[in-house]
Amino acid sequence: MEHLHAPWRIEYILAPKGPLEGGVSVFRTIAESADDVANLVIARGRQCFALLNRHPYNGGHLMVLPYRQVSGLDELTDDEMLELMQCARRCMAALKQTMKPDGFNVGFNLGKVAGAGIVEHLHLHIVPRWNGDTNFMPVLAGTTVLPQALEEVAARLREALSASSGAGTA
Repeated sequence: MEHLHAPWRIEYILAPKGPLEGGVSVFRTIAESADDVANLVIARGRQCFALLNRHPYNGGHLMVLPYRQVSGLDELTDDEMLELMQCARRCMAALKQTMKPDGFNVGFNLGKVAGAGIVEHLHLHIVPRWNGDTNFMPVLAGTTVLPQALEEVAARLREALSASSGAGTA
């Protein structure tokens, strides 16, 4: 029997899932950090930013979110909503350029019952998909195989986003 290892998943599995410390989400902590490389942040705008999902469903899985910690679309300002979608469009273009997916799953999980892992901070998931990318691993083992290290994907996306509009801004 062969073993496949996905060591980045154990951090998520073992992490506490209780109430937020001081009411601050991990996303807000990342938003306020200057260490974009360590946090897998690939783009920053005035009101929103994008980062790779540290616990991805698929290679290139990223998220776009406002700096402001809100839990629902109705809490976003019109400017935040516009920039969120513009950043999503730019990130999808960068994914097309660097990873050449055949399509995307794009969406929000709003509320715990809808699958939101971090309910307190709205985030838009962008998951690149390829023809034939669903294989026996997710079906039988509940496991995905990522062909490239997260840090390498983040660096390539940062480069593509920077080239498309200077300094990596959203």
